Amino acid sequence: MLFIVYICWPMNDTKKKSRPLLFFYILVVYVLLQFAWWSYMMIGLSNEVYHLKSELNLLKAASPEEVMAKGNELEAVLHKKWVMIVSEAVVFLILLLLGFLRVRGTFKKERELALQQKNFLLSVSHELKSPIASARLQLETLLKRKLDEPKQQELLTNALGDTKRLNNLVENILLAATIDNPSMGLHRENINVSDFMKEGMSQTLQAFQPKQKVEMDIQPGIFFAVDKNTFPSIPLNLFENALKYSPAESTITVKFYKKDNSIFLTMADEGQGIEENERENIFEKFYRVGNEETRRAKGTGLGLYIVRNLVEKHDGTISVKSNSPQGTVFIIQFNA
Repeated sequence: MLFIVYICWPMNDTKKKSRPLLFFYILVVYVLLQFAWWSYMMIGLSNEVYHLKSELNLLKAASPEEVMAKGNELEAVLHKKWVMIVSEAVVFLILLLLGFLRVRGTFKKERELALQQKNFLLSVSHELKSPIASARLQLETLLKRKLDEPKQQELLTNALGDTKRLNNLVENILLAATIDNPSMGLHRENINVSDFMKEGMSQTLQAFQPKQKVEMDIQPGIFFAVDKNTFPSIPLNLFENALKYSPAESTITVKFYKKDNSIFLTMADEGQGIEENERENIFEKFYRVGNEETRRAKGTGLGLYIVRNLVEKHDGTISVKSNSPQGTVFIIQFNA
């Protein structure tokens, strides 16, 4: 009766998502209780058979010696049965526990994935609507009002910035989908990455117009084999991430240099920092610290996922550590 009420009772979204897991827990408890009852019945039945046979032997036996021998024989058989029952019970229990842990882990992963997808949909919806609404408003203003040329240029520049932001978002989503394809390959060529970085960062600064102070230290003349189409997404996503979590007037430092047989790209900010227990999770797809419904910083949870995958496809490694006195430093290392 309680089970029927549980199934039929109206629930909110959170309870509906946890209902399969709760049902599984109830099922496991039921199986364990049945298993305990079965073991108890089997042992009780074996004891009863043993006593009945012992009494029968006493009635039929010709001598006390024969009774003793038959009793020992029955006791040995009963002992073997007990060992068999206990062994099978232990094996069954181990298999049940392994199955329970496996299914529980699957439920947990599914719930985490569902939460990440929900956060992703919420963030993408907001990220798509904001630049579209902003660009539309500015273009409608241009159509409905007669403005002087400087104001027109300002509105057109802002609208263009919104379209670039929208384009970057779409490119990130498409790039993340492409990265998931195992057959994705890079067309790497040996170029002057120092000049490539300077040009890319110059365009990025012009597009974002950051309120933070940006310091760049790019060592000239560094040549490295990169994919010219995807490599710019690495510094771009790291820089955009630094902008999101850094207060105005703080400093963002970009360094690109060669040391020994390695090439390093570092991005340091003075933002809120990342807790040590979160540093591995931030590179997972759709993962963002906090909940999308309460988080203020913009984003989709794809930027650092793209960065890590592209770095690895360029035979590099990425790590993160705390900045001093506050903030975060991302360190990328490539083999020269």
